[in-house]
Amino acid sequence: MPYTPPPELASLSIAEIAEMAAAQKLPPVDQWDPQETGDSEMRIAADGTWYHQGDPIKRPAMVRAFSSILRREPDDSYALVTPYQKLSIIVEDAPFVAVELESEGSGAKRTLAFRLNTDHLVVADADHPLRFGTDKPQPYLQVRKGLEAVLARPVYYQLAELALDEAADPLGIWSAGTFFPMAADS
Repeated sequence: MPYTPPPELASLSIAEIAEMAAAQKLPPVDQWDPQETGDSEMRIAADGTWYHQGDPIKRPAMVRAFSSILRREPDDSYALVTPYQKLSIIVEDAPFVAVELESEGSGAKRTLAFRLNTDHLVVADADHPLRFGTDKPQPYLQVRKGLEAVLARPVYYQLAELALDEAADPLGIWSAGTFFPMAADS
């Protein structure tokens, strides 16, 4: 079955987005312990561009495929993992970029949904929290175990505008019943 990217988030309800996000099936990379290891000669730049041997990977389907087998290792390095092989990959910042945001509701009833540069969908909630870095005021979204998405600047501005409009004290944003303060992590 050919890959069909999700429609623009604005055309979907949050319930439809959450359903699509839940339906995204990923390989069980955390269960695999391959004995063969090596270097993938790949890198994910801070802007979310994937490179192999210094050249950008131009096929979105390849990036999506590789992103589905990406895992964070206990030593905080990253690897591409199959049942038979584990290859290291360099990640300059976060492996994903949140490129689109859809918001529904307000205050404690708000739900935020994000589309990543890989077209994966993530709803911010207790299992997928937003966090704000200590070294720069850059927000991150937990995508799955140990893997985060940095919010693209326009998405960050949209998020900040929503938070400022709500004027919560402390400044922050609600999503799916969880409050995320916008103060830097401690």
